[in-house]
Amino acid sequence: MIISHEHKFIFLKTKKTAGTSIEIALSGLCGPDDILSPLTETDEALREGVRGAQNWRRHSWWGSPQPLWKRRWRKFSPKDYGFYNHMPAAEVKALLNDDAVWRSYFKFAFDRNPWDRQVSYYHHRYRGVGNPEPFEHFVRKGRNARLDNYDIYSLKGDVAVDFVGRYETLTEDLAKALGQVGLTLESELPRAKGEFRKEKRPYREYYSDNTKRIVEDWYAREIKLLDYEF
Repeated sequence: MIISHEHKFIFLKTKKTAGTSIEIALSGLCGPDDILSPLTETDEALREGVRGAQNWRRHSWWGSPQPLWKRRWRKFSPKDYGFYNHMPAAEVKALLNDDAVWRSYFKFAFDRNPWDRQVSYYHHRYRGVGNPEPFEHFVRKGRNARLDNYDIYSLKGDVAVDFVGRYETLTEDLAKALGQVGLTLESELPRAKGEFRKEKRPYREYYSDNTKRIVEDWYAREIKLLDYEF
């Protein structure tokens, strides 16, 4: 997640859409006052020499973190004290606490064909597992297998960003988004997290008629918004 005050844009990072690669590339365009949420240690290493996580902690003028007694019985999380990875629009807007900035900055995100994205998520969930459960069983887990990107770039069910690019046309759509704020990338996107999906067969081969319908029902909003087909 990035808020660039220097270039007046907000990038909301969705899941399984090359979001980390985009974030690393955008970090090189950011200034010292921009907000860059933390990545994993491995991914931060890919940002080395560009610009790493910065300004993401809550400052006094944003309000104080939750009192210790309120989080005594749960694991402490960056959500308690600042901006974080895959932060949804509602939380970004609330923590930013500046309606003028939210309204005036160019906001964008990316999404992906949900049937393909679900297969990518399956491989991510079972990375390093020698004998993962069948894809059919994974999808039938229901809520535990869902990956709702729409909730990241929407507010109260309505799209909250100015542009939703497609993973399938990533290079072209990222160029369109950056063009809105007068920016261009001078190099190709870095490759991050692309090693989880070792099996390269087409995503359609993973599906039965039943799992195809399940995914269609889960992600009807994204499918309608971006006119995706199986």
